[in-house]
Amino acid sequence: MTEYDYEALGLVAGLEIHQQLDTATKLFCQCPTDRREPAESTRSFTRYLHPTRSELGELDDAAVEESKVEREFEYLAYDTTCLVEEDDEPPHELDAEALETTLEVAQLMDMSPVDQAHVMRKIVVDGSNTTGFQRSSLIATDGEIETSEGTVGIEDMLLEEESAQRVEETGDGVRYSLDRLGIPLVEIGTRPDISSPEQALEAAERIGMLLRSTGKVKRGLGTIRQDVNVSIEEGARVEIKGVQSLDDIDDIVRNEVARQAELVEIRDELADRDASVGDGQDVTAVFEDTDSGVIAGALSSGGSVTAVPLYGFDGIVGREIAPDRRLGTELSDHAKRHGAGGIFHTDELPAYGVTEDEVTALREAVGAGPEDAVAIVAAETDVAEAAIEAAAERAETALEGVPEETRGANDDGTTRYLRPLPGAARMYPETDVPPVEPDPSDVPEPELLTEKVDRYQDEYDLGEGLAEQVAYGEHMPLFETVVADGIDPTLAATTLESTLTELRRDDVPVETLTRSHLESVLRMVEDGDLPNEGVPDLLEALAEDPDRTAAAAADDAGLGGADEAEVREAIVEVVDRNGDQVEEEGMQAFSGLMGECMGALRGKADGDLVSELLREEIQKRT
Repeated sequence: MTEYDYEALGLVAGLEIHQQLDTATKLFCQCPTDRREPAESTRSFTRYLHPTRSELGELDDAAVEESKVEREFEYLAYDTTCLVEEDDEPPHELDAEALETTLEVAQLMDMSPVDQAHVMRKIVVDGSNTTGFQRSSLIATDGEIETSEGTVGIEDMLLEEESAQRVEETGDGVRYSLDRLGIPLVEIGTRPDISSPEQALEAAERIGMLLRSTGKVKRGLGTIRQDVNVSIEEGARVEIKGVQSLDDIDDIVRNEVARQAELVEIRDELADRDASVGDGQDVTAVFEDTDSGVIAGALSSGGSVTAVPLYGFDGIVGREIAPDRRLGTELSDHAKRHGAGGIFHTDELPAYGVTEDEVTALREAVGAGPEDAVAIVAAETDVAEAAIEAAAERAETALEGVPEETRGANDDGTTRYLRPLPGAARMYPETDVPPVEPDPSDVPEPELLTEKVDRYQDEYDLGEGLAEQVAYGEHMPLFETVVADGIDPTLAATTLESTLTELRRDDVPVETLTRSHLESVLRMVEDGDLPNEGVPDLLEALAEDPDRTAAAAADDAGLGGADEAEVREAIVEVVDRNGDQVEEEGMQAFSGLMGECMGALRGKADGDLVSELLREEIQKRT
């Protein structure tokens, strides 16, 4: 990849971090925040969503474009969702637990809470909210975080409801799941103070650490999402949505800078060529006898082939502007928004069954010369006409440079077009939820994860590595709870980090283990009802059958603590069975026999007791 001078290009970037909160109930109802499998849904219903006007009578551009594609939205409901999620009951008051957690985060970022928080409606018509809008409330403003490249201001923090989970595309639209809809979510927006890809990554990591320091955020894939706003001096502001992994942020910024820089070069070259975009035309006749499977398939279904001449664009439509993405890919993304499978263009033809003769005939049909390019769409007639118009509009913006738009993050660090940037017409007041007055006076400031690492070493005598694993791990809140309840810190730390990790590597379904399971197992050890050595076996038994209690699973697996007489009996059997070895090697046989004894006892006895009794029995025979 080309190395860019980001300062010379005038790179400006900002972040929007979206983090689910680990509250007992959702933001505007009393439903739990548990996630469900689609197969567990108890019923479903469908909706069609359309944009509404703001208080000033304006329509949001992004919502209008979204509504051009007529789609049916199906929603899966559960016994853990209610009429609020279905938009058949007004929302309840703002969840107090979610508000308190948001104020804790605000303290960590030196933010100032607002005097009064009002809930607003943010228009969203992609189906991810049954209402056609997302409820959102500004809670705090004017904070900052530090990075190695300088201070990054925090513009605002909002408390929002999470959207519904997209399950799959259907023949008529999209299927969503309501289990996620309404989970409290904080949105943290930075000021555009970020000037390098590395600083963007560092700022995101810092914010992530501060969020986890509360111990009150959800963990796991999809519980935190990052949006990145990027622009260069001659480019435009582009909002990149849905960066799932923190590690991708710097690559996303690098690739977006490269894309905008290439589009600026393309703009200048098109200006030198006096390039322009022609009108869409029907060129079905050119492909009546085509061998192209894609085109023939569309025509056999009664469809059409539409084309647009791109004067002066020859060689440019196929130019790479990001890894494995070209200007033609941008045109194709816009065409796909209107139902087409994509576009073909003359920079890549002949190919895909399209012959040289057909390319020549295509150029003649639209009046394109050797310096020009042609883009085509084959689909149902109405789709083909709308799609080629969208591709032509995108080609027009190439003459101007970089369009302001919202893009989606791809897994490879590149991006794709989603929709225009939303405007002010997107927001209007929510009249069903009363305002609240945030009071930070009784909200304690959370201990930073970095401070927890130090405290775990000093107070609990954990090694630095284990202390860091616990502090940054998903079970940190549970660790603090059980240690405060008298559980040995080393036992708790090794079980929650090392033991669970080893079981996961052995394909044990540890994700089925609940907080109650883990607490019960640790309590059994602390109370002497289970030896340390029995912890892995008991956790595995519970993971395989999570409906049982820890005590019942221990009984079924014979994992209860054995008394000294039982332990000695088992050890004597092992020593007798290896009598010749003991007489010959004496205490040198200890290591081998220790493993055999522990295996015979199958987690019923503590290792220290087994070791003591085994030494006694060996000494008796030497």
